[in-house]
Amino acid sequence: MPVPRVCVLRAPGTNCDEETAFAFESSGARADRVHLFQLLENPKQLAEYQVLCLPGGFSYGDDIGAGVIFASQLRGHLGEALGDFLKADKLALGICNGFQVLLKAGLLPGGSTSWPPRSDIAADATLTWNDNGKYTALWVRLKVASSKNVFLRGIDEIDMPIAHGEGKLVARAPSIIERWQANGQVALSYVEGAGGRGQESGDSGQGASSELLPYPTNPNGSMANIAGLGDPTGRVLGLMPHPERFLFATQHPHWTRLGLRGEGAGMQIFRNAVEYFTA
Repeated sequence: MPVPRVCVLRAPGTNCDEETAFAFESSGARADRVHLFQLLENPKQLAEYQVLCLPGGFSYGDDIGAGVIFASQLRGHLGEALGDFLKADKLALGICNGFQVLLKAGLLPGGSTSWPPRSDIAADATLTWNDNGKYTALWVRLKVASSKNVFLRGIDEIDMPIAHGEGKLVARAPSIIERWQANGQVALSYVEGAGGRGQESGDSGQGASSELLPYPTNPNGSMANIAGLGDPTGRVLGLMPHPERFLFATQHPHWTRLGLRGEGAGMQIFRNAVEYFTA
């Protein structure tokens, strides 16, 4: 099978594109770091790729809100190219700032089923300031809450680091979250046990909770403890934690205590994307 190609789309202020491209290439893909301005000049270039990834960082300095300007560029100037991409059997991933962009552009939660978004309909959800009101960087434990998302195949629970100021997912109404849950779109939830806490005796955490978990288990106050959201097809994923920062076991804060060796657990997310096209 041909090696899948990944477009790691960066904008002014993006700062995780090199690590993300490295993660995809280490998983067997060919990854190109493409500047947004290049794609704006030639939107048809997107058709050459099987995976679109929006990495983390602070696009446009988050000057009027995290991901807002990047999202408006996608929605206003790349709508047709993105529509064609979403309707094909391809994948899209947004990490941290990339998740903020996907949500605020309208690529999530509906994916191809609601793209392009209608301007006269209020957004179902947004990502806003953490409850503590400040940038927060720590390790969290996550429970895979949906079996349908391509990126999360073979994963039950996973540790990953977060690093953001606006990661609180807020929906307009609880019924929206209930609909996501029914559709298998709530992809990842924060659970107890981050960084090795409660795991040394084999305890893998307490599982997903319907009650709002406190800081630091839920580090931003997201409704329903949501850390990641997918589209109805399972081919789009947005998540606040950074899988590209756990590619090697030694990146885990308790790698010696837990006896971790070799590859980090975050690599599986990128490998799943590659294997979708090569397996």
